[in-house]
Amino acid sequence: MYGMSDPKLKAGFWVRATLRQCSALGLMAVVARKGDEDSGAILVKVNRGPFGFQVYSQVRDSQSRLAWLCMTGAEPVQEPLADQSIAKAIDVDWDLWVVEIEDRSGAASILENILGV
Repeated sequence: MYGMSDPKLKAGFWVRATLRQCSALGLMAVVARKGDEDSGAILVKVNRGPFGFQVYSQVRDSQSRLAWLCMTGAEPVQEPLADQSIAKAIDVDWDLWVVEIEDRSGAASILENILGV
């Protein structure tokens, strides 16, 4: 999707586009924390209903393409553990965004290029 020479999407633009995409797919999504409009890192907290929660961090893969890494591990966790992961990330980077999505299917269908899946 993005090579090293490709321009990087501004964080605020990505978040707003993602909220619209979620709405179009019938998924509930909110900005739980607003970060730096231009270059803030982005975390996505996915509510999988009775299965638990997963938190994804925006990263770059080995080819510098946008990718996602599940910070909470392969299996969903309870919400307090998901929130703890987010709090630790905020301690390191005050400029980050947190987008919460309710996707009970667990597909995280709006996230492309999830690493380790």
